[in-house]
Amino acid sequence: MNINIKKLNKNAVVPTYGSAYAAGADLYACIEKDEIIEPNETKLIKTGLAIELPVGYAAFIYARSGLASKRGLAPANKVGVVDCDYRGEIMVALHNHSSEAQAVSPKERIAQMVIAPYITAEFDVVDTLSETARGNGGFGSTGTK
Repeated sequence: MNINIKKLNKNAVVPTYGSAYAAGADLYACIEKDEIIEPNETKLIKTGLAIELPVGYAAFIYARSGLASKRGLAPANKVGVVDCDYRGEIMVALHNHSSEAQAVSPKERIAQMVIAPYITAEFDVVDTLSETARGNGGFGSTGTK
């Protein structure tokens, strides 16, 4: 699938896949100098990119596992959603979950983007729902003892 992407900044890096079968394409910081994110602070980090997704697709922005596990930096909203009609700059709200200040450098990989189809539902209000074995059990109700 070909996806149109626009560089909003000449220094922007086009997303790259780390391996032939990677689901997520790495997004890179498009910043002039290091950005310091203090403990428990969130900063919007620009990518310098805008994207044109086909109707029926969205881009989901996830943490990079190494950045999150080694340095405590992950998207503040856990998963960002870029809708197919959005044409503005993709930005990542990076939150520092660690107890130490973390520097994000220009052109550093800051998140990964997965492009996937979605379904737009029609919601029908009804008086009853079908019965299941699980019923209304939630929050750990299917776990083992």
